[in-house]
Amino acid sequence: MSMFRALVGAARSARHAPRLAAGLVPDDDVLLDAPDERLAPALVAAALADPEPAAKLLATTRDAAEWEDRDRYVTRLAVFAYRREDWLLRWLSAAPRDPDALLVTAQLAVRRAWESPARAERLRELDPLVRRVAEEAPRDPVPWRLALDHARGAQAGPAVFETLWAEAVRRSPRHYGCHVAALKYLSAQGHGSRRAAFDFAERAADDAAPDSLVRALPVRAAHEALRVPPGRDGSEPAAVLDRAADRALALSAVFPAGDPWPAGVRNVLAHLLMERGRWAEALEEFGRIGPHATSFPWGPAFPWGPARDAAPESPPPGSRPRPGGGDPLVRFLAARDRTRLEVARRTPLWTPGRGRAGRGGPGGH
Repeated sequence: MSMFRALVGAARSARHAPRLAAGLVPDDDVLLDAPDERLAPALVAAALADPEPAAKLLATTRDAAEWEDRDRYVTRLAVFAYRREDWLLRWLSAAPRDPDALLVTAQLAVRRAWESPARAERLRELDPLVRRVAEEAPRDPVPWRLALDHARGAQAGPAVFETLWAEAVRRSPRHYGCHVAALKYLSAQGHGSRRAAFDFAERAADDAAPDSLVRALPVRAAHEALRVPPGRDGSEPAAVLDRAADRALALSAVFPAGDPWPAGVRNVLAHLLMERGRWAEALEEFGRIGPHATSFPWGPAFPWGPARDAAPESPPPGSRPRPGGGDPLVRFLAARDRTRLEVARRTPLWTPGRGRAGRGGPGGH
C-alpha cells in the first residue's frame, strides 16, 4: 500500500507541479534582501567608499520621522559595513558626532559582539556607546530598538527592559522594530517564556492599525516558539499557532502581491505555514512574496532546505545564490519547490464528475 501511495503521489506531482509553478516568480528573478529604490543608490555609493548618499538618506528619514524605513536602512547599512567598513570610517572621520553615523556604528558593533563566544561580556562593553546613541535621540525610536536588542544579549534584567521599552514606546507606540525586539526579549529564547511572548504579541496585534506590520507579531511569536528545544518550555497548542498564521494571512492580503514592504512578514508566514503542513496556503503566500526573499527565516535552522549545514556569512543584498545549501536564497527556493510538490502530491489526478484533471470527462478536450 505504501508503494502504491508513493506511485500515486509521484503521478500527481508530475501532472500538477508544472501548472502550480505558473503562479510563482521564476527562480532567476528572485533576489535575496533586495534593497528598495531609496537604499540601493546608498549601497552602490558605499561600495565606492562614498558615505554621502547614506548620510543624506538617514538624515531624511530622521527629519521626516520615517521610523520604519529608518530602522530597515540602519540595519541594512550596518550589514553592508560588516563586510565593507571603509565608507563608514570615512563618514565618522568627517563627522564624528553625526547621530546617523554613530547609530550605524553602534548597530555594527552590536552585531559583531553578538557573534562573539563571549557575547554577554562583549555587549556589556558596548553599553556606553549604545546608551549615548539612545539618550541623544529625543524623538527617534530606532536607537531604543537597538538598546532592546543589546539588553537581551547582555542579559540585562527585567527592570532594564521595562525602562528601555517605556522609552521606545514613548517615541513611537506602534514601531514594528521595537515590538520585534521586545518580543525576542520576552520569548523563551530570550529572558521570558513562549506564553509571555504570545501574550505580548497578541495584545500588540489587537491594538495595531489594520495595515500595520505589528498585526503579524503573533507569527513572529510562533516562529520563536518553534525554535525552543523540545521539553524546555512546553509547546504551544496547534490552535494558537494556526491563529497566528490566520492573522498574518489577513494582513498579507491587505498588500499587493510582490510588495516589498510586507516581504519580511510574508517570508516568516510561509515558513510557519510549511511547519503547520498548510501547503496550499504556503504556496499562495510564496506567490504573494514574488521576488522578495529575505534572509530571515531561511537561515541554517530552517529544516526544509537541501542541506542543514551551517550557513556561511549572508550574501550581499540582491545577490544570486552560491552553490551549496547554506545560502538562505538556496533554502528559500528549495522551500518553494518543496511546497509546490507537496501541493501537487495532494491534488487528485482527477476530480469527481469531471473525469481526469485537465479534461472535461472521458471525451473532453
